[in-house]
Amino acid sequence: MNNLQIICPRCGAINRVLQDRLIAHPKCGKCGQQLFSGRPTELSQSSFQRHLQKDDLPLLIDFWAPWCGPCKMMGPAFAEAAAQLEPQLRLAKVNTEQEQTLGAQLNIRSIPTLVLFVNGREKARQSGAMNSAGIIQWVNSQL
Repeated sequence: MNNLQIICPRCGAINRVLQDRLIAHPKCGKCGQQLFSGRPTELSQSSFQRHLQKDDLPLLIDFWAPWCGPCKMMGPAFAEAAAQLEPQLRLAKVNTEQEQTLGAQLNIRSIPTLVLFVNGREKARQSGAMNSAGIIQWVNSQL
């Protein structure tokens, strides 16, 4: 069996979970909350780095801003995709208004932009609003 490190989206604790137990709704050993909620996780600069460096799951991030019309339209589709794609990967959102440094470091030039990280490295990037089926299809084509 493969042991995976999974970061708790609530408290940031590192949890070790057997890969075949991911679908069994594992809970955090520290805070007791479920490790997967079926909803995107909001990330800051520090929590982004922790998820990127310490979590063994692929990480799909939606870079967005509250003033962006297409971002608002894509928000529910991204949440629906999270419900379908977890626990095979972690879906997260980064508000580029609040995390401008992170957006600049990753060269985010337009929003919404989806960036897929695998093993701590950027694997693929897609700009523009998508529906949930499009998000799922794009992710599956990259993994």
